[in-house]
Amino acid sequence: MDRNVERVVDLLDPELNRLHGMTLEEARRRVLEGSSRDVREIDGSFAIVAKRGEIVRMARSLDRPMRYFLAKRQAGPVLVVAHRMDAIRDWLVSQGLGKQFHPSYTRMVPAHHVVELHLVGCPDPEPTYVRFFAPPQGVLPADPAMAGKEYIGALAREISRWLAALPKGAPIGVCFSGGIDSGAVFLVTYYVMKKSGMNLGRLKAFTLDLGEGADLVQARRFLQALDLELFLEPVEGSLDELDVLEVLRVVEDYKPLDLECASMVLALCKGIRARYPDWRFLLDGDGGDENLKDYPIEENPELTIQSVLGNSMLYQEGWGVGKIKHSLTYSGGLSRSCTRVYAPLRMLGFQGFSPFTRPALIEVAEAIPFVGLTNYDHGDLYRLKGEIVLHGIRALTGLEMPIYPKRRFQHGAVQAQRLRRIFPETADYRQKFYALWS
Repeated sequence: MDRNVERVVDLLDPELNRLHGMTLEEARRRVLEGSSRDVREIDGSFAIVAKRGEIVRMARSLDRPMRYFLAKRQAGPVLVVAHRMDAIRDWLVSQGLGKQFHPSYTRMVPAHHVVELHLVGCPDPEPTYVRFFAPPQGVLPADPAMAGKEYIGALAREISRWLAALPKGAPIGVCFSGGIDSGAVFLVTYYVMKKSGMNLGRLKAFTLDLGEGADLVQARRFLQALDLELFLEPVEGSLDELDVLEVLRVVEDYKPLDLECASMVLALCKGIRARYPDWRFLLDGDGGDENLKDYPIEENPELTIQSVLGNSMLYQEGWGVGKIKHSLTYSGGLSRSCTRVYAPLRMLGFQGFSPFTRPALIEVAEAIPFVGLTNYDHGDLYRLKGEIVLHGIRALTGLEMPIYPKRRFQHGAVQAQRLRRIFPETADYRQKFYALWS
């Protein structure tokens, strides 16, 4: 009996892969043929699909989305792979297969896993998953100063490599609120550039202000305390310019907090783009809260401090593949939510870098003995992040970094009650999102 004819349509842009010490061809070979260790050694930001016969394997880093859709044809199945749902939909429409598409039928490759499919026709094959990144938990001593030195040291190495790969003289922006994560990214970037003899005139700290937000005041206080206020550049915008439907289209998701965050990223990027038409490179602190477990557990009834501290990379990956809570459509944790930053930057022509999403940073974070340092106390957990980062910045740079209480990006650029006018708590964003595709 003849087997069905398989086909893979790779709509991923290979130019978006940023690999260190390895060609894209070698990375593809490792995804297709290699062991978990071989894939783990792919160093950089990537989304890769590789095929041999009926076997297809896919893998991605945490900082970017990777989606796929299995369409049916009389000649056999066709697998369409892209960063975005709309790219998959547009290709299907161009081939007369548009009626098969629905966003809930797309699938997301979970970060840190190789996904394997066998294109053998009906019924649709079930994907299999092999983890390629599994950092050990709690292996560092219970010493915040040591943890900070390791964590910020890893941050400096990642930022150094990113800076070294940029075009000479390219301006560099940091999405900056004066919070712990963006503060650490800015100070380490400043330190590395200064130590390397780079022109510090290339560096700016962009702070979004939609009116009466607390971030601009905080950002100015942060930089004034270190005599670095000259790097601050406020980016003003209007709350009336926020458009929920636009954010839904850009992010291709409907989680309320991620939509709110993405709307701020979009507003900031639009403001920078209007002022600097040719600006390309931006850093941000996305992933820092996930690494050091700095989310208010009390706001999520599905979580306890035991589950947060006991499940490896819970905030980065959600409950993980192979679990009842795992969604094929969206993956989980930051693996799903990476679009809140990645998609707005891409839409407006920026090349972003979220250093806290790099495995080297996550590996250090997972090694921190959170249980021993907090004894499951909420207050101690929320204080620990600032303590660790403060120690690390001091050890690396000699600077005394100001530490302010956690505040979400969307609540720093505009007052929370004013934001509710645009993003009401009662809105059904899932319904609004699906309506965009009808």
